Amino acid sequence: MDADTVIMPRVHQGRNIKRFRDILGVKQEALAAKLEMTQQAFSKLEQKEQIDEKTLNKVAEALQIPVEAIKNMTDEAAFNIIGNTFQNDSSAYVYQYKCNFNPIDKVVELYERMLKAEQEKVRLLQEA
Repeated sequence: MDADTVIMPRVHQGRNIKRFRDILGVKQEALAAKLEMTQQAFSKLEQKEQIDEKTLNKVAEALQIPVEAIKNMTDEAAFNIIGNTFQNDSSAYVYQYKCNFNPIDKVVELYERMLKAEQEKVRLLQEA
């Protein structure tokens, strides 16, 4: 082996499918149903190093990612592929968290309720 030879890591397509599924927050059962297979069969699919082209195309379509991403993904590339190909439409699996309240207000509200409960206890004990 000479200095110009680059060794590419072996791609485990099943593991790549699992990684994308996890990144996108899709459960095995949901994806298996979309592909018209059982959850157990899909679990075995994720354990295969090489997957046939037809199945790869179906999985890529269901996850809304390019099939090349499954075929060629390395650990470092995973987040770049999702970031560059994700489309925020109604059929997407990823939802962004948007906080529509101020957490400090909720803490103050909780404190006030606890204070009121303590005052009620003190009042009841004084009456007894």
